Amino acid sequence: MTSVPTPIPSRTQYVLEEIKRRILTGQLTPGQALVETELAAQFGVSKTPVREALKTLAGTGLVVMSQYKGVTVRMVDADMAREVYDVRLLLEPEALRRSVRRGASLDAARDALTRADDATDTAERSLANREFHRALYVPCGNPLLGRMLDEVRDQAALVSAVAWAADPSWEREANEHREILRLALDGDADGAARALHAHIASFVERAFPQAETEAQGEDGQK
Repeated sequence: MTSVPTPIPSRTQYVLEEIKRRILTGQLTPGQALVETELAAQFGVSKTPVREALKTLAGTGLVVMSQYKGVTVRMVDADMAREVYDVRLLLEPEALRRSVRRGASLDAARDALTRADDATDTAERSLANREFHRALYVPCGNPLLGRMLDEVRDQAALVSAVAWAADPSWEREANEHREILRLALDGDADGAARALHAHIASFVERAFPQAETEAQGEDGQK
């Protein structure tokens, strides 16, 4: 049987993934300018794939295009963190609840948790963390719900990267991940959903306490 060769990624896709990786691992920091000519030289490509990659990243919310400032890595503040994590709080626990109730396999989540524990650097741990959360919601049985969470996945990772740079809290979150997975594997859909909600909420409250204060203020005005 003839094996199918692995497709070679396009120059644009390669540049896109590499810039994204650098942003989400903190090599490119919020507010940092992304100059087409410099990036093209670094990657050994023309400016065209760099330009296309930056347009795509702007669409996902990781970079900002300005007529005056050019392209920069998106800044992370309390408002941005609250917007992104509000979406996660509304959708992710429900998606996990559905995954558990339908008896979906969570082997991918268990594997991601192991990779996070075995990670030797921030980049590996960050990627495993993202894969863990995605493995909880993808098998929920509602592809649209999964795609909606995928839409904010990169922005959530950017918030996390900034928060971890200021206050590494990997071990605490790893313990919370283990408890979420334990409840899910035990078939406790509601318990797993509650634990996931608390995990997401506590992270943004610790990292951006002003976001929680502002949210409470808005609730009081309604």
